[in-house]
Amino acid sequence: MPDLSIALIQNRQIWEDIDANLKLFSTTVDGVAPGTDLVVLPEMFTTGFTMNAAALAQDMEGSGVMWLQDTARRKNMNLVGSLIIRENSCYYNRLVWAKPDGRFWTYDKRHLFRMAGEHRVYTAGNRTITVDLKGWRLRPFVCYDLRFPGWTRNISNSYDVAVFIANWPAARRLHWQRLLQARAIENLSFVVGVNRVGTDGNGLAYTGDSAVIMPTGSVIVEEPERPIIISVRIQKEALDTYREDFPAWMDADPELEKLFPTSNNPAPAIAVTAERPKRV
Repeated sequence: MPDLSIALIQNRQIWEDIDANLKLFSTTVDGVAPGTDLVVLPEMFTTGFTMNAAALAQDMEGSGVMWLQDTARRKNMNLVGSLIIRENSCYYNRLVWAKPDGRFWTYDKRHLFRMAGEHRVYTAGNRTITVDLKGWRLRPFVCYDLRFPGWTRNISNSYDVAVFIANWPAARRLHWQRLLQARAIENLSFVVGVNRVGTDGNGLAYTGDSAVIMPTGSVIVEEPERPIIISVRIQKEALDTYREDFPAWMDADPELEKLFPTSNNPAPAIAVTAERPKRV
C-alpha cells in the first residue's frame, strides 16, 4: 500500500474573523508541498474556539465550507478542519473533510467542553466517520474527544489513523501530549494531532505541540510554540507489522462493540456527502 503524506498546519488564529482566517490559511496551505495527500487544520479554524455561535455560525453553503472544497480541489489534496455550522436551529462544532473531487464527509464533535460552556451552546454529534484515502482508513475527532477512550476505540482495527484537531490550551499541554500517545498505544494506530498556537480572544495561550505518533507510542515529530507546516510520511507496512507482532486488538473486550456501535463504521464512511456548494 502506498505511503501517506500528511501536512499538519499549526497556526495562530484571528479571533472571530472568518474572512481574515480564510485569507491566513489560504496563504499557509499554499506553502504545502505538491503531492501531499492530506492537509489538517486546527479546530474552529475560521474563528478560534468561541462560544459566540449565534453571530458567527454559517450553513453548509457558507464561505468556510466553500473554501475547504475550493482549496481541496485547487491543491488536489484532502483537507480537514472544523468550523461553526448552523443547521435546523442548532449549532455544531463540525469537522468537514473535503476531497478534491468535491465530495465531503462531516463529523460533529461528540464531547463538548463543559468547562468553557460549549455544551450549552453547541449540539453534540452521535456518530463517527471513517474516510478512505489511498487504501488507508482514517477516523477524525475534535479536541475534547481525545479524553474519552471508549468513543475513540479502534475495534477490530477498523481504522489505521486517528486524527485529532484541537484548540488545546497551554495550561494542559502535558495532557495533550500524553493522551495522543495513549490513544496510539491502545488503538494500535497512527495518531495525528493538530493544535493551534498564539493567544485567543479570551486570553488563553496555546503552545501547539502538534504531533504524529507511531502505534508503539513513539513520537515521529512534535513541534511546540511556532506557526509551522509539519510534513510527515507514514508507512502502512510499519503499522501492519506491528499489529501482527503485537496483536493486542484480538483480546479487546467484546462489550465495547455493543457500547459504541457507531465507532466501527466501514470505510468509506456512511456520512453526509454533497455536491460542491454554490456560491452565494
